[in-house]
Amino acid sequence: FGERFGMPFPQARYDQVFVPGLGGAMENYGCVTWGDSLLFRNDPTYSEREVRASTLLHEMAHMWFGDIVTMRWWDDLWLNEAFAEWAANWACSAATEFTDKWASFLALSKVAGYRADRAPSTHPIRRDVADVAEAAAGFDAITYCKGASTLKQLVAYVGEDVFLAGLRSYFVRYAWGNATLDDLIAEIEGASGCDLRDWVLGWLETAGTDELSLRQGPEGYELLVQPPEGTTARPHRLDVGVYDGTDAGDLELREQVPVTVLGGSAAVPTDGPAATLLLVNDNDLTFAGVRPDKDNLVALVESAGRLPKAISRTVAVQTVWDGLTLATVTAADFVRCADAVLRREADDSVVEPFLMLAVQAAMFWAPDTEQSGLLETVADTALAVAERDASRGPIAVRALSRTATTAEQLAEMHRLAGDDVDLCWRVLTRGASLGRLDRDAVDSLTARDPDPDAAARVVLVEAAQPDAAAKAAAWAAVLDGRGVPMGMLGEFQAAFWQPGQAEVLAPYVERYAAAMEELSKVGMLAALGRTAVLFPLIGIDETGLAQLLAAARQDGISAIVRSTVQERADQLRRMLAARST
Repeated sequence: FGERFGMPFPQARYDQVFVPGLGGAMENYGCVTWGDSLLFRNDPTYSEREVRASTLLHEMAHMWFGDIVTMRWWDDLWLNEAFAEWAANWACSAATEFTDKWASFLALSKVAGYRADRAPSTHPIRRDVADVAEAAAGFDAITYCKGASTLKQLVAYVGEDVFLAGLRSYFVRYAWGNATLDDLIAEIEGASGCDLRDWVLGWLETAGTDELSLRQGPEGYELLVQPPEGTTARPHRLDVGVYDGTDAGDLELREQVPVTVLGGSAAVPTDGPAATLLLVNDNDLTFAGVRPDKDNLVALVESAGRLPKAISRTVAVQTVWDGLTLATVTAADFVRCADAVLRREADDSVVEPFLMLAVQAAMFWAPDTEQSGLLETVADTALAVAERDASRGPIAVRALSRTATTAEQLAEMHRLAGDDVDLCWRVLTRGASLGRLDRDAVDSLTARDPDPDAAARVVLVEAAQPDAAAKAAAWAAVLDGRGVPMGMLGEFQAAFWQPGQAEVLAPYVERYAAAMEELSKVGMLAALGRTAVLFPLIGIDETGLAQLLAAARQDGISAIVRSTVQERADQLRRMLAARST
């Protein structure tokens, strides 16, 4: 960072301190503090190591973006967070072993950015902020994930060398002071010679996601940009990959067509005969939805795994996932696509993210009549992943602990877990979710687990049961903030909201509505985390959804809670639509 930004870190020391109970990490100047959940007690998966590396680099980047130069006011929060997130992925890809970090960013983080940007709670990356309470609601996937993606698009638009030249002059001019959007853009305009006013208006000051589609005309293909209603299409610099099938059954890149779209459309010149697949936004340079025509959509579902690069395969899988959220693709289609990719995927950066997306599709997006069959299919996929590469056994167990259905799958889950303490907890959670809680095994594992958070793992196992008293106790443990640490909230969500438990989970619609005021009184990170994981995913219908949205509009509900409820409600509405097909 010091070399590329033209400003070495000026302190004699750079410390990183683990703080028990702290959620996430904090970029205190020269002394970054970390939650101890990132100090692994068990062998981490590749994705966990990659996330930790990215977190380390994110906080380190804040020494420049946020500490050496600080935003003047909260409307430019993105000058801190979006830049740190972009820099972390950029540095991971260029300076660590995690060279495909942009692919996992797309599969994990950017998916969340698209979800947030399509919800009613969306907002421009840069927006007017009245006070600190309102600013707290800006620590979301739009600021972080869409913001980082927008900066990746700016790098593609002006060129990395030009972009870095602008950053260097920005740091020199504003070091140890405060800066604004206009200050930064002026430096990049000076380095590039470009007028970026339209770029700023479209990308930073306008909410919503553009939709891209290809149309074939008499003179070739044309790329069309459909902006959100009431807005103007943004400028886009992206690639269209033209792929042909090979005799071996793979897809081979014939050409990569660079396209700059100004004014809503641009020609896509291609040579030769009709291609097997046209991949819009290949290399994932821009932030936009892709709407393939019927033939290209079928090709994506059937052949995403045959693409030659991890980033291209991830663009294809994400496009199919996007179709699921917009009801143009079924849960069965997505599971079939993910299965085909995972059975041959060689890149560790995307194996676990793809597998977790398949788990979500089967658990929360499938119609009731198809759910059991799709869970079994995903479990078989997880077993195939482990059989192909034994080092991926822990990843397979994580998926099996949410999907294993048959006696054979459950037995293989136990075998793959072995004596690994973390995996054994997950196995016990799956048994509990199926109504087979083994209390002796829970007691035995608690006794041999040295983790100070072992008691919280017991809460997770209990939470998975189809039992009203167990659910109530687990809910209370998260709501009061004492029973489950911040770093385990995601695991709680996975354990608590179980398909097939709608009857016992139905009362939590009213309990969640009643909890919003209490959630509005806790700190920012706690409010964000608890509001998200306690939001009902099972045992709720459109009536219950309307009840939650009405409760979020009441006086006394904080901006953080209100916007989180609106975003989660939009996602649930899409899930309910998918389940009804």
